[in-house]
Amino acid sequence: MSKKVRVRFAPSPTGGLHLGGVRTVLFNYLFAKNQGGDFIVRIEDTDQGRFVAGAEEYIFNTLKWCGLEPDESPVHGGPYAPYRQSERKENYRQYAEQLVKDGYAYYAFDTPAELEEMRNRFKTPENPSPQYNQVLREKMRNSLTLEKDEVTRLLNESVPYVVRIKMPLNETISFTDMIRGEVSFNTSQVDDKVLLKADGMPTYHLAVVVDDYLMKITHAFRGEEWLPSAPVHLLVWKYLGWEKDMPQWAHLPLILKPDGNGKLSKRDGDRLGFPVFAMDWTDPKTNETTIGFKERGFLPEAFVNLLAMLGWNDGTDKEIFSLPELIEKFSMERVHKGGAKFDYEKAKWYNHEWIKLSEVSQLAVAVKQAFLDKQIPVTDEALLKKVIELVKDRCTLLADFVQQGSFFFQSPASIDTDAIKPKWDEKKNMFFTELIRAYELSTLWETADLEKEFKELAAANQLKTGELMLPFRIMLVGGKFGPGVFDIAATIGKQETIKRIAHTLQLLQSS
Repeated sequence: MSKKVRVRFAPSPTGGLHLGGVRTVLFNYLFAKNQGGDFIVRIEDTDQGRFVAGAEEYIFNTLKWCGLEPDESPVHGGPYAPYRQSERKENYRQYAEQLVKDGYAYYAFDTPAELEEMRNRFKTPENPSPQYNQVLREKMRNSLTLEKDEVTRLLNESVPYVVRIKMPLNETISFTDMIRGEVSFNTSQVDDKVLLKADGMPTYHLAVVVDDYLMKITHAFRGEEWLPSAPVHLLVWKYLGWEKDMPQWAHLPLILKPDGNGKLSKRDGDRLGFPVFAMDWTDPKTNETTIGFKERGFLPEAFVNLLAMLGWNDGTDKEIFSLPELIEKFSMERVHKGGAKFDYEKAKWYNHEWIKLSEVSQLAVAVKQAFLDKQIPVTDEALLKKVIELVKDRCTLLADFVQQGSFFFQSPASIDTDAIKPKWDEKKNMFFTELIRAYELSTLWETADLEKEFKELAAANQLKTGELMLPFRIMLVGGKFGPGVFDIAATIGKQETIKRIAHTLQLLQSS
């Protein structure tokens, strides 16, 4: 019987969540749900120097907004608690000591000054950044070079030390990546990474293996930037005797800058004017806010959809997927090896498509908030829903509802009379004066009735309807935009329609 699929996302609480991180969450989540498994979030906060207040809460708020809630986490609990590495500190030392005892790791007593001296002393043009490796460890102060009695004395006197893995010399180690196939490394290219720090905290290299083992993780998906660390992790699994329980690995392709030249960063978003974080993140140290997709006006369904398509497809031309559809279709075989270029225009296209697909009731809360953010009061919920129905096909971001629909709730702040004047004449002026009278007498106020009356009056005045539509639109909305003009008139009502026509006629006469 095969083991139940268990995957994990293991972020460090050091700041906002980059869209690459959310995509890693998404691929973990989709795979787990497709396989009937569990999705776990484990907080990797062993580097206390980089810990940022509020970052963990931000991560969970982001996942909630995206609809990617974990089955187990520090927030949700679970049978393998605690799910913060800082709370599991006592778990790790025994495994580091076991590796030392079995000859796979060693104590290193080098001070920061001695390490700096090593980097300077052994620097050459061919090797500008010397590493603590199979060669240089023989020249350093550690339990491999010191007498046994001296090591015991240093330990008894609580002299600070770290535990380093003892990387073998010139061995080839391999594993099968679910995306990349067979991947091999020569151990001589990898330095002796620290496994346990002087403060007793594990580094990522030890903690990730111990926690994946204890939490029975079956598949580990992470960004391809972690590939160089794979040989260290492979050996820790092997040296601890857990090789048969090692998860299957997949190293996900990078999300690239729009020009394809390197990994997408927050700096690129700042430079090119688009978000790279899922939600707004305010740095507690600098108080600087980085805008997110949510606050820029993206729907969570669109955000998740666009992330899924950055490095995966289902083998067809289909691009719009709901979360249930993604769960049904997802497989690691369809994840690409190469990086995926981020295209903000394409991202907005996804949002536009999802706005069009969304039910009015789904959009109402977010759209109402968009109006309130611009100090436009919305008190009539029925009117709000009617407006959403009328303008949603024209909106790419949620903020567009304000630009496309504010005139339904208040008179336009300005009227673009300059767009009317070039073809304005007394005949048209007379038409709109008569239209006011006709609409005042009208007992029917539906779209079709208003259009019929307008066209009949135009014919009676020997005017082409087409020449009158633009002035009428500008009178009602202020500019050359908006849905069907008779829909607008029907929605804002008789009194407001007449008031706006009359106001524009006054502006035209006085200019």
